[in-house]
This record gives sequence, C-alpha cells and structure tokens, in this order.
Amino acid sequence: MPAGDFEARRMATPSQPVRGIEIEWRPLREGDLGYVAALEAEIHSAPWTIANFRDSLAAGHSACLGQSEGRVLVYGVLMLAPGEAEILNLSVVPDARRRGLGRALLRRFVDDARRLGAEQLFLEVRLSNTGAIALYEAEGFARVARREAYYPPRTPGAPREDALVMRRPLEPDPSRRVILDVADGRA
Repeated sequence: MPAGDFEARRMATPSQPVRGIEIEWRPLREGDLGYVAALEAEIHSAPWTIANFRDSLAAGHSACLGQSEGRVLVYGVLMLAPGEAEILNLSVVPDARRRGLGRALLRRFVDDARRLGAEQLFLEVRLSNTGAIALYEAEGFARVARREAYYPPRTPGAPREDALVMRRPLEPDPSRRVILDVADGRA
C-alpha cells in the first residue's frame, strides 16, 4: 500500500483522549503551514520554516498534527526510507507539555513506521533536551551516536550544541508477512 494511502486512513482519526484532552489527529496540510511554522518559531531556537515543512510534504513524508478544540497542540514529520524511518520533527506547544501528547505522537510514528515496513527508527535530539531524551529512552530508543556542534546556539554568542542520535529497532508487523507457497512458487 502506498504511504500516502496509508497516511490518509491512519492520520485522520476520531478524537482520542490523552490525559483528559480530546485530541483529533489528522495529516498536516498545506493550509496549516503558516500556523505550524509560527508555532515552530515560538518553540525552537532553530525552527523549521514554511519552506522546510512544504518540502517535507512535497517529498511525501508523513506529517501529522494533533489538535483540541481547533487548536494545534502537537505536530511532527516522519520520513520513510527502505527498511528504516526517521522522525524529523516532533513538537509540542509549551503550555501543553507534560500531558502525554509527545508520547502519543511518538507512538503513532512508531506504529506507522512499523506498518510501512521500517525495521528501525531514528531521531536526533539536542543533548540539553533531557526531558525528550528520557521520553525516547522510556519508549525503547537507545543512544547510538553524537553529532558535535550540530544545532545552532540557543542564544547569540553561545556555542553550537551537540545532537544525540537515537535508534529504536522495530518488530516486524505480522500483517505485512508474505508467505511463499513453495509448491507453486507464488506469494
């Protein structure tokens, strides 16, 4: 099944409670980009631009957002490649943090990557983002590398910051198994 078909069915789901907040999950669309880029600029010291989000959509990356009462609270971008996937962006608005929204989107991305055949999932995180690192480790990610001076400084004049590369192996999705009938050579 093409990733776009899967995404259209998977990403648009009815409201689901996450720690008492009703969240509606849906694909990130072109019309969302200005608003999401504005959120991104508030959240990150080195934010993605509208062009970055547009390029991700054009490349066919899986992009999702979670909203409550029409307000975007969490969003992210997942890139799929043969045998692997990478979370390129996973962001929660500051006043909605520590409510399980980041974990919920992370788990959606893990499930999506597994269903689409990825055997491993990667992400990068600022070394100083201890809360995110703790979340990722609790969800089965392990530290695999460090990229020195990867992120721009948070404040002018400060040094660049290292990135921690994390990886999670993914168990195969049993629904994707292909059984070969040896007797007649057909799948």
